[in-house]
This record gives sequence, structure tokens and C-alpha cells, in this order.
Amino acid sequence: MNGTAHLPPRIGHRVAECDWSTITDELDEYGNAPTGQLLTPAECREIANLYDEPDRFRSTVDMARHRFGSGQYRYFTHELPDTVAELRAAFYPRLLPVARDWAERLGTSAPWPDSLAEWVALCHGAGQARSAQILLRYGPGDWNALHRDVFGEMLFPLQVVIGLDAPEVDFTGGEFIMTEQRPRAQSRGSSRTLLQGHGLVFTTRDRPVASRRGWSTAPMRHGVSTVRSGRRHTLGLVFHDAA
Repeated sequence: MNGTAHLPPRIGHRVAECDWSTITDELDEYGNAPTGQLLTPAECREIANLYDEPDRFRSTVDMARHRFGSGQYRYFTHELPDTVAELRAAFYPRLLPVARDWAERLGTSAPWPDSLAEWVALCHGAGQARSAQILLRYGPGDWNALHRDVFGEMLFPLQVVIGLDAPEVDFTGGEFIMTEQRPRAQSRGSSRTLLQGHGLVFTTRDRPVASRRGWSTAPMRHGVSTVRSGRRHTLGLVFHDAA
């Protein structure tokens, strides 16, 4: 969509107006699902430009140094920009029923309370007290190795990534990729092009898949293919904090 796209004024309204029935179905089928447009191009640029304000972040990670790929990302402090905080707060109650349903299918605990504030407090009480909200920047030749964003025992099974630049305009390449390890079968891969201002909900660690004996756990990993040109920024919303 272009800069004249009409979006409701409040972030919470935009998240609420997503097609949550279809998102839930696609999460069950593929382990990831697009949301549609959440941010205007101007809002995307505003968030992307924060990357050059280091005081807003608690740490910067050079991916090549840690053999995570190539490129950089920064973790916000707990003083999140209003738009980022609103997005995180709006997504949590929408994703909570999926998280609880997945836990029920797999016969595992569902420790997530009704409110994000309560859940974050539980994370902090368990020693996971560092912000895990991420702003990522990739340039030509940069990529992100397949991984999981597991920062401790307190884990929320879903997270969200939002594209902040326009593919084929601001950058080329840089597709979001996922692999799923299927029970007694070869792994399955998928890729998504993140449109500017659009989100993708995806599996943090694993998800339930139907098997002959009921439900089995399918481990999943995500990453980013090589950026061929330009600069690519994305915002990562994680619903548990880091140890």
C-alpha cells in the first residue's frame, strides 16, 4: 500500500481489525501468518530512524562477530517508543488464545496470564528482566542465520516482525524464511516478503502438528535471506523478556 492508505488512528484498532480467523488458521497450517498493513510509510520511517539514536537501546549485536549471519540489530530499553509499546500491548491478547490452544494440544503448561503486564512481571521474577524488542538493520550482503528467539525458561510461543522498508524499492532480497522440522519427515521451508508496514506472526520455538498419535511438536526456526541491495529495517516484537 502507499502513503495514502487509510488506517484507523490508533494502533490497537489496526491490530483488532486484522483478520484474526484467517491468521489463526494460517498459524495452525504453516506456523506463520501475515497481518496486513499495521503502520503507514511515515510511521515506518520514524521507527527505522530510531536506529541512529543509540540511547534508546540497551545493546547492539554485530551478527558476524557472533556467527549469527551478517548485519546488526539493537535491543530497545524498556522505555519503548509509544508505537512499539502499543503494538506489543495490542498483539498479546490476540495471540494469547492461540498460545493457550497450542499448549492444550501438546499437553504442556500455559503460564500466560490475561494481561501482558502480568506476564512480563512473571518473566522478571524468573530473572528475565531485559527488554527483547528488536530493531534490525541489514545492508547489501547481510543475512540472518536460522535461529529461535528463546531467552530463558519463560517463553511465549508466538512473535511478530514488521517490515519498515519497501521491498524492490528500498532493498532487494532479504526474504523472511522459516524451516519446520516435521515428525518422521524431511524439513519444510517457506519464505515471505515483508511489505512495508505489514506484519508477520510466526512461531517462536515449536508448534503442534497432527500425527497418527494425536499431536506432535514441530520445531521451527526463522532467519533472513541475503539482502542483495539497499537497506532493510524490521521491527521485532517479542512477548517475553530476556535473561
